[in-house]
Amino acid sequence: MASPQIVWFRRDLRMADNPALYHAAQAGPVVAVYVLDDERLGEARPGGAARWWLHHSLESLGRSFGNRHSKIVLRRGDAVQELLGIAHAIGAETIHANRHYEPWWKHVESELAAEIDLQLYDANYLFPPGCITTGSGGPYKIYTPFARSALEQMPPRDELPEPETLSSLDEWPASDDLADWKLLPTKPDWAEGLRDFWQVGEAAAHERLEWWSDQVSEYDEGRNLPSVDQSSRLSPHLHHGEISPVQIWHSFKDKRSAGWKTFEKELLWRDYAQNVICQFPDYPRQSYRETFDDLEWRNPDRGHLIEGDLEAWQQGRTGYPIVDAGMRQLWQTGWMHNRVRMIAASFLIKHLLIDWRHGERWFWDCLVDADYGSNGTNWQWVSGTGVDSNMFSRIMAPLTQSEKFDAAGYIRTYVPELADLPDEIIHDPEAHGCKPESYPAKIIAHKEGRERALEAYRAMKGR
Repeated sequence: MASPQIVWFRRDLRMADNPALYHAAQAGPVVAVYVLDDERLGEARPGGAARWWLHHSLESLGRSFGNRHSKIVLRRGDAVQELLGIAHAIGAETIHANRHYEPWWKHVESELAAEIDLQLYDANYLFPPGCITTGSGGPYKIYTPFARSALEQMPPRDELPEPETLSSLDEWPASDDLADWKLLPTKPDWAEGLRDFWQVGEAAAHERLEWWSDQVSEYDEGRNLPSVDQSSRLSPHLHHGEISPVQIWHSFKDKRSAGWKTFEKELLWRDYAQNVICQFPDYPRQSYRETFDDLEWRNPDRGHLIEGDLEAWQQGRTGYPIVDAGMRQLWQTGWMHNRVRMIAASFLIKHLLIDWRHGERWFWDCLVDADYGSNGTNWQWVSGTGVDSNMFSRIMAPLTQSEKFDAAGYIRTYVPELADLPDEIIHDPEAHGCKPESYPAKIIAHKEGRERALEAYRAMKGR
């Protein structure tokens, strides 16, 4: 009988198009393992919302293995020690895993490979990070030429089927009880909005994909309209690996709409973000443009007034309805409309002049789709500090953006204090003298915030 084959799961919680699982199943009995290794991840361990999603995703994956008379072994601790311990206990000589590109996982993969046969596969991106290169063979730093080159190399790999059968063991290694990990919030239980907003798991991801197939043609224009919400909402399914971008691409490859072409480029942005962290592993923590370290940010650790501004932004109490709606949607659902993400991020960085890293950390804890590469890349793009980014001096006007993109319905959903106001007033009730007492005044005027940001920028450039 062939020796047992360990499949190490991380952000690839699916049965279909899972190269590690597919190849392991062909080699022998499969022992699926997930290790919760918070120590290795340190500050990058999943935030509260992502842990909520992880619980339900592992629960769903466990049912999928159970339906095939198998199971997934859960362990909490050091990933290397736990995996090697299981391998020794069951006599496994090989561990199969899909490559991950975050710096801590690269270190773990190197340590494992020094101790046991580690078979790594490319699974979670359209193209393996590092394979899209410039004419000189180096990595791209800028998204547009990266995407152009990637499109020229389409199609991506073929998708793999789910294993037809899974051989398993007579005796299984010990497994933790998922509930003992306490990934779900209890005191207080703040996840009611997440439960109402999301269905989690591989089956749910494909249901969402089927729905999106009928909607994607409208994405090019609809993606900017928060009240319409022409978004796929596939991002958390992609992040946790309940579906792969390769599966999505092959589902839509015959479509010709502008909406699909725009969405295809969003998938490529995920690939681009991974290429960025491969080049700059600390990108979500360090500004690429070091001159911004000299910008006189308003540090929330240095005064209660600045700390209060940060808290007002986090809680959706800035007095700017579009910003507040976005921040409240984030807290309630673990997700935020992409156009509003940019508006809310710009407001923190430029109107409040608070370092982008405070926002990155808040999003990391609140987003169900918080991704190390994408989160850091998106924040540095808005802040103007990134390798490829918007200019700092381009300051989004939230009130104008709200009206331009018809956010009235979106505001009514998440800022109920303003629900009775008509469209022409709801974007800026304070300016119309119609602000309800229950809604806060603007914490800073748009012109004042803009001028303060530009002055700080000019001072930094003059040093």
